[in-house]
Amino acid sequence: MLDEHLRHNRQMAFVTGPRQVGKTTVCRAAGSVYLDWDNTDDRRVILRGPSAVADRAGLSRLHARPPVVVFDELHKFPRWKHFLKGFFDTYASQARIVVTGSSRMDVYRRGGDSLMGRYFLYRMHPFSLGEIAWQNIPDPKRLVRPPKRVAAADARALWDHGGFPELFVHRALRFTRRWSALRRQQLVREDIRDLTVVRELAQMETLAELLQERSGTQLVYSNLANEIQVSVDTVRRWVESLCGFHLGFLLRPWFRNISRSLRKEPKWFLYDWSSIDDQGKRAETFIACHLLKAVHGWTDLGFGQFQLGYLRDKSKREVDFVVVRDGKPWMLVEVKNADGHLSPALRYFQEQTKAPFAFQVLLDADFVEADCFASHRGPLVVPARTLLSQLL
Repeated sequence: MLDEHLRHNRQMAFVTGPRQVGKTTVCRAAGSVYLDWDNTDDRRVILRGPSAVADRAGLSRLHARPPVVVFDELHKFPRWKHFLKGFFDTYASQARIVVTGSSRMDVYRRGGDSLMGRYFLYRMHPFSLGEIAWQNIPDPKRLVRPPKRVAAADARALWDHGGFPELFVHRALRFTRRWSALRRQQLVREDIRDLTVVRELAQMETLAELLQERSGTQLVYSNLANEIQVSVDTVRRWVESLCGFHLGFLLRPWFRNISRSLRKEPKWFLYDWSSIDDQGKRAETFIACHLLKAVHGWTDLGFGQFQLGYLRDKSKREVDFVVVRDGKPWMLVEVKNADGHLSPALRYFQEQTKAPFAFQVLLDADFVEADCFASHRGPLVVPARTLLSQLL
């Protein structure tokens, strides 16, 4: 995705994603010149201004292709937007620019954005079955790829250890547990402490521990507020901060009337499903992370505007996930650990929403070499390994 951007676009690429997801590794591999704000030598170059960076990148020399300049952790520079605007406006015809670092870069770019029109956003996610099976960009007309079998050992490692590169490669349970706990502690004690005005870090760390246990469940802010002895508004702000730093993400019930959706309590999901003990919650979180990655990827590639939510009505009928494409329900997904009766709610909501695809996904089912999207029909029971191999 990043290589395609650098070949075809002059805009800067903003690469965001969770801590330790591999942003720096990917961007350094794509770049000709790498400047890290946390490196004191690189910081001096940046502080001397755009012309000093241009000298470091050799932009005055002839190149077969424009050099790629990568800025890492640049958000820690108080005037980073002003610097980037000046560098881009002066040297966009001579260089390609990638900006990465904080998982909060997509938050920093909002509001009074002087860089509007000068960048495209790309959101990195942990590994998925689709990424293990395929490394190419899908056909924009079809969105999904053909089904492809993933090696059993890789599929098992993804489930047991999660999709963060170091965990997936290492594949040791003790290492996974220690790494996941340390990542969560560092996110609260270092990232949030350094980049927000949150002072009650002990209580926020307690909130993070509570959310660790509640992935795949609907959040009731008033209950959380009572448990950690803060106001409901404070809990809402803290949950948003934890989302901004990619501890997890929120999904809201989908309604055609957006204001109705905003009035409902959202569901919470962790990015690191390997740290979830409950098998049902882990299964739902595993699928949620795969679907969110696909939704973000399709949107960032310009294939349309995609959203991920869930469906629930006053009769308490519920479907775990709905993928919305350009404002219309496109795919419904219900998650099951093992085979069973087809969910009546899945059939009901497909009839109500007219979504072309509705899948009851079985986590424990063996791969079937058949296209889940081959035809528009009623609800279909499909193996997770088949469906997810067709996504990003």
